[in-house]
Amino acid sequence: MMFIHNPEQTTPSQENRLPTYKAETLVQNQGQAHIVLGDQIYTLRITRAGKLILTK
Repeated sequence: MMFIHNPEQTTPSQENRLPTYKAETLVQNQGQAHIVLGDQIYTLRITRAGKLILTK
């Protein structure tokens, strides 16, 4: 997983910054990836139009 740090981020403190990931890195060459939350599996997909879809 790739973490992106944006030094120009307007968040005032280190504690308030959220981790940022490139969707292309998460889905790699397959265009989709599974994300697990508890006992649920979700699918993250990048469409041809460049939109993100998260389904259960």
